[in-house]
Amino acid sequence: MSLYAALTAVTRTVVDRPGGGPHRPHRPHRPPPEDKHRRGGTGAFAAVAAVLVLFLAASSAPSPLYVIYQQQWGFSAWVLTVVFALYVVGLLGALLTVGGLSDHLGRRPVLAGAIGLEMIALVLFLTAGNVVVLSVARVLQGIATGAATTTLSATLVDLEPARARGRAGVINSVAPLTGLAFGALGSGVLVEYGPAPTRLVYGMLIAGMVLAALLVTRMPETAQRRPGALASLRPKVAMPSHLRADIVPVIPVMIASWALTGMYLSLGPSVAAQLFGVRSHLIGGVVVTLLAGTGALAIFLLRSRPASALLAPASVLLGLGTLVSLAGVTQNQALLSAAGTVVAGFGVGASVLASFGTFTRIARPYERSAVFTLANIINYLGNSVPAVLGGIAVTLLGLRTATEIYATAIAAITLTALTLRLNQPRARRRTTEAPVE
Repeated sequence: MSLYAALTAVTRTVVDRPGGGPHRPHRPHRPPPEDKHRRGGTGAFAAVAAVLVLFLAASSAPSPLYVIYQQQWGFSAWVLTVVFALYVVGLLGALLTVGGLSDHLGRRPVLAGAIGLEMIALVLFLTAGNVVVLSVARVLQGIATGAATTTLSATLVDLEPARARGRAGVINSVAPLTGLAFGALGSGVLVEYGPAPTRLVYGMLIAGMVLAALLVTRMPETAQRRPGALASLRPKVAMPSHLRADIVPVIPVMIASWALTGMYLSLGPSVAAQLFGVRSHLIGGVVVTLLAGTGALAIFLLRSRPASALLAPASVLLGLGTLVSLAGVTQNQALLSAAGTVVAGFGVGASVLASFGTFTRIARPYERSAVFTLANIINYLGNSVPAVLGGIAVTLLGLRTATEIYATAIAAITLTALTLRLNQPRARRRTTEAPVE
């Protein structure tokens, strides 16, 4: 999964300010506007956006195939979710270490390395005959996606057309969920209607990466080399005490939205096949698309709203959508569950804007790197750990019971998020009024 690595750039390009709307902070390493050759044009900007979507699409392409792998190789549900979580391990490791490497080495060298690593992962997917090879492929794909998405997001900011201020922030916000939706749906179509269901999709993605490599060779370099590359690999994580009153209320909705996304990406196709009796592999892609695609639409529609106005609605939509989906599962009503997924998808999109917008607004310039790293850790741990626990629960309790427990837990977390948000003004007043020792 990658709901989102590229969302790191949202924290650098979208700020919660009166009246909402994107705001571009100072970027000292951006090429000067008059250097048209280095800045490229709208063509280069569009090409970089397409490569970003391609990486995210590749990350979700295996989701409809998990059911096939499980049937062919006979592994349990907890193994399936571990394979899913390994991707997050690679992705988070890349975000923590090489996320800022392109600021020192340049955009093109880092992108070239990420594309090469992604192609190795796709070849492993293409030839995989057991869960070990599949696991290695997912780890490598996670590393490649983490390195690529942060670099591509920064490149979009570099290449943003002067007449379209804020466009980079919008693309960086919408691209992750859009890529997830396209990847899952496209994979589902190929698996259901194309030949070689576990091979064709990866062959097409390899061809796409070859095209991406060609685009990168023609892309203008937008970052000058500068010293400090090794130092940039050292992770910096922090939650400054003066920010806790703003950060703590956001954490539950972050965990809930990413945990829900993790469940859909890892176990969603299995729920459709086993609990609703849907035999079409296309449905596995549709399940993911309903959540991720709706989330992308919500981000686009709500992009100009201030983050402080989105946290409570995001919690309500997430909780309500999850409960409606759960009702569909318990009553064997696929359409009801799908409707709940759409509602929850809007909650996911709103929560992305609410959480990243909040982190952007409250963090001071010298704190942003460490605070954004903290946000990524929260998101991806919320995405992977519950998914693995859900897989273990499926093995021990069965798919239906585990799904019911998982969904109930997410609804409870969203209720906590709503409660914290409603109590936030009071908590902030207590912090402000506390005597200084």
